[in-house]
Amino acid sequence: MIIMVPRTPSRPAALFVLAAITTLLPIDVQAQDASAWQKASHAAVRLLAGSRSGPVLLGGIAVQLDPGWKTYWRTSGDSGVPPRFDFSKSDNVEAVTVLWPAPAKFDDGAGGFSLGYHDQVVLPLRIVPKSNDKPVTLRANINYAVCEKICIPVEASTELTFASVASTEDSVLFAALDTVPKPASVGDPNPLTIRDVKRDGKSTVLVDVLSPDARTVNLFVEGPTPDWGLPVPKLVEHGPAGVKRFTFQLDGIPPGTNPEGAALKLTLVGGDRSYEFNINLE
Repeated sequence: MIIMVPRTPSRPAALFVLAAITTLLPIDVQAQDASAWQKASHAAVRLLAGSRSGPVLLGGIAVQLDPGWKTYWRTSGDSGVPPRFDFSKSDNVEAVTVLWPAPAKFDDGAGGFSLGYHDQVVLPLRIVPKSNDKPVTLRANINYAVCEKICIPVEASTELTFASVASTEDSVLFAALDTVPKPASVGDPNPLTIRDVKRDGKSTVLVDVLSPDARTVNLFVEGPTPDWGLPVPKLVEHGPAGVKRFTFQLDGIPPGTNPEGAALKLTLVGGDRSYEFNINLE
C-alpha cells in the first residue's frame, strides 16, 4: 500500500484544520468509546466501552450484518458455528464474561433450525480488571461465521481502552443488557415460565411452558459441556390444555454419557421476554 504524505501546513493552518475535523467527528469517536468497525464479507464488528466506574466494567461487541445474513448464538442449533473470542492479549484484564441476548430461530434449509441474530446485535461484556487504578485495554480476537445460503468464516482483531467516566455508549450497552435472558426457576410466577420438566421414557424430555397469550414462544436447550449437541426442542401440536409443550430427544450427547442428573440450561423466549433456567435432568 502506498501512503501519500501531504505537505505540512503552517501551524495556524494546521490548528484550524484540526479544530474543524474535531468539530465534525461524531461524539463517540471523540470520546473513543468505540473502536473502528472491522469490516468483512457481509458483516462488521467493533468494541464498545462503558463508563469506567466500579470494580466491574461494562463493554460490548457490536455486530452489524448485511440484509439477509445472520450470525450465531453461543449454541448454534442444528447447524452453524458458534463464535469464539480470545481476550488473552488484553492489558490489565483479569476476566471477561460474554453475555448473550436472546437468539432468534432460523430454518437452516436442511430440515432443522439454527439459532442466532440478524441485522445487528450487541453482546454485553463484563470485564474484571486486575487493578482498578490502572488503564484497561481490551484486545479481542473474534472468530465467527456469517451465513445466508452459504456460511463464510470471519476473523477480526480489535482493541479499545476504557477511559471515559461518562461513556457515550452506556445507553446502547444497558439496552443490550435488557435483551439478555433473566435467570429464573421452574415454576416461578413470571408472565412467561416453565411449569414442569419431565422424562418420557429413556430418551425423550417434555417441557411444559405457561405463556400469557398466543405469542410465538421458543425453547432452546444446552448441555453441561460444549460437546453435548442437543437438538432444538419442538412444539407439540396437541399438547395439554393451557400450556405449550415442547419435546426434545437426548440425542447428540457424548458416547458413554449417562444423562441422569445432567445439568441442562433451558432458554425460553417469547416476544420481548426471555428467561434462563438451570435444571438437573431427573
